[in-house]
Amino acid sequence: MLHEFTGNDRIAYFSMEIALEHDIPTYAGGLGVLAGDTLRSAADLALPLVGVTLVSRAGYFQQKIDSIGRQIELADTWEPSTRAEFMAAKVAVQIERRTVWVGAWLYRVKGLSGVQVPVLLLDTDLPENNLEDREITHHLYGKDAAYRLKQEIVLGVGGIRMLQALGFNIHKHHMNEGHSALLALELLNRYSYQIRDLRPGESLYDAPIVRSKCIFTTHTPVEAGQDQFEYDMVERIADSEFMDLQEVRKLAGEDRFNMTRLALNLSDHVNGVAKRHAEVSQAMFPDYKIYAITNGVHPHTWTNEFFATLFDNAIPSWRHEPEQLVRIDQVPEQALWAAHTSAKQQLMDRIKKTTGQVLDAALPTLGFARRMTAYKRPDLIFSDIERLRNIARKRPFQLVMAGKAHPSDEGGKHLIEQIHLHIKELADDLPIVYLPGYDMQLALDLVSGVDVWLNTPLRPLEASGTSGMKAAFNGVPSLSVLDGWWLEGCIENVTGWAVGNAAQGDEENDILDLYHKLENVVLPMYYDDRSNWINLMRGAIGKNAAVFNTHRMIRRYATEAYML
Repeated sequence: MLHEFTGNDRIAYFSMEIALEHDIPTYAGGLGVLAGDTLRSAADLALPLVGVTLVSRAGYFQQKIDSIGRQIELADTWEPSTRAEFMAAKVAVQIERRTVWVGAWLYRVKGLSGVQVPVLLLDTDLPENNLEDREITHHLYGKDAAYRLKQEIVLGVGGIRMLQALGFNIHKHHMNEGHSALLALELLNRYSYQIRDLRPGESLYDAPIVRSKCIFTTHTPVEAGQDQFEYDMVERIADSEFMDLQEVRKLAGEDRFNMTRLALNLSDHVNGVAKRHAEVSQAMFPDYKIYAITNGVHPHTWTNEFFATLFDNAIPSWRHEPEQLVRIDQVPEQALWAAHTSAKQQLMDRIKKTTGQVLDAALPTLGFARRMTAYKRPDLIFSDIERLRNIARKRPFQLVMAGKAHPSDEGGKHLIEQIHLHIKELADDLPIVYLPGYDMQLALDLVSGVDVWLNTPLRPLEASGTSGMKAAFNGVPSLSVLDGWWLEGCIENVTGWAVGNAAQGDEENDILDLYHKLENVVLPMYYDDRSNWINLMRGAIGKNAAVFNTHRMIRRYATEAYML
């Protein structure tokens, strides 16, 4: 069954979440979508990867919004047997001094040329395990720190053992964020020195050979966001024979077990996910060389059917070579606008079907959708309600929003409630819709159906961001704070507009500039200069989509990290 995948060397791509399809709930947000896009591009380009993740049978959660704007979290279970094949192999890991058995499901990511990339979905819901251990791989980012550590043991240690059990030949191990960093300790144990009477200062482990086999992509620009565990918890939960804590402290931190530190110390290639993010990470970790490989999105996945047809007719090679989208200038204005109006009407129809609210497709429409949490500042546009009201009265527009808050993020859930209060407060002057159940399918409708993509994070906390890249594939310009990828993608009045400057902080300036751009630049151009607006759409496609895609991204990984 696996012979087609085990005959050659592969890159093992480890990620706690991977968005395989919109209705398979093995992803929570941008990290998982990036992982899925990476594997889809690998399949399109026939690159030999194998994905490793958790089966997450209970998913993340289904989001409902009640009448006063409170988020309600419902179960989002799925049955892997309907989409994947169960593998015969089982491996064991030690958790709390118990043997926990790990199985795997095989999901096939199918490329446009017919090439497939295998993904292993690790599963502890096996009859050999007790009830508590069967639930380890149920909830994506669920429960508490102890539960998370158990999941990361299964992902990192169990993942390496499963690859070996299934006969995969692994050339490199790519850690997409630090959740899987325990794989490096598993490799250390495989390559550890057998002589135990070491000289003073000599390490038990052969770290150089492990580093040569590991790649680490960090996504978190603040230390507080990195996975860290107290050592007494690690000692209680992890395998004491597998993990020599005295040695591990040298690699993962003296005070707390820091997964990012562990990955940094045991990887030859470390990169951030945008140029600015690499600079921020380099300042955080000055003892390590951190490169920059800016994220992208998968061309086929994030291009609306109307634009895909347009590109197929005018630039047939775009799916394999999205850089060819630089030729978008040869597409007539009328054809571009027709594709956009069709995508926009598709979004209007979805809004009516979902909420009963009817928006006017003739009005300029702003979109904002992402994880609802404080640093994303989804409420920035509501900072001055009267100013916003006056702008909307002068030049009518509408706003469509979506996004989930993590169940334990009370601040994020409060933001959703506040947004719903603003919706009611502005109802007579500014139509605003909040769409529940943000997933990949809704995201595609949003990024292709709005006229402007809004993004207002607090600098420098947006490591990369990819939603604006998705919008660009559909000719939608961004109105965004200069952080993450937008520092590289923004060409003022060509691909979109900057909010504020590149300096850290200064929220007051961001607010003033957002209102200024909206009132004096964005809305007047939409209403009064259609030709220039379509040139802006061309700029988004030809100068952003052509560059910020996972085909370009994974080719860089292949040449700068995988082939070394």
